[in-house]
Amino acid sequence: MKFNLYRNERQRWVGGLLIIFVIYSLYYLLFAETNYFILIPRMLRHVIKFIATVAVYLIGTHHLGKLKDRWMIYLWHLVHISLLVTITLIGFYSWLFSLQNINVIQLAKTFQEFLISPVLYVGMAILNNSLVANKKV
Repeated sequence: MKFNLYRNERQRWVGGLLIIFVIYSLYYLLFAETNYFILIPRMLRHVIKFIATVAVYLIGTHHLGKLKDRWMIYLWHLVHISLLVTITLIGFYSWLFSLQNINVIQLAKTFQEFLISPVLYVGMAILNNSLVANKKV
């Protein structure tokens, strides 16, 4: 007997959104917006940020990967993998050589914020709904 947690695609999508929202909220409440953030060693901060970002990526992959609109999972992979590679390269450079220009650091923070926030997940659903509505007309 196969157990299916979600009865339809909408419930699957909402479930993924809720999990991403919980990860995003916990990340900011317990880590990024705390007073002891500066006390955490830089390498450990990088690892925590990376783990949070990969967790959101995996949740989105699991929930979007089973939907019938396959283009969403391809876009999800493209955006996450390309930005994760960019952030990882910036992090490795920072670990191996030195800190970068403040603009590069801000760019990496912006990419990471975008990847863990539910914005991409919701934006893809809005785009999908508008494409489906245009097909029916």
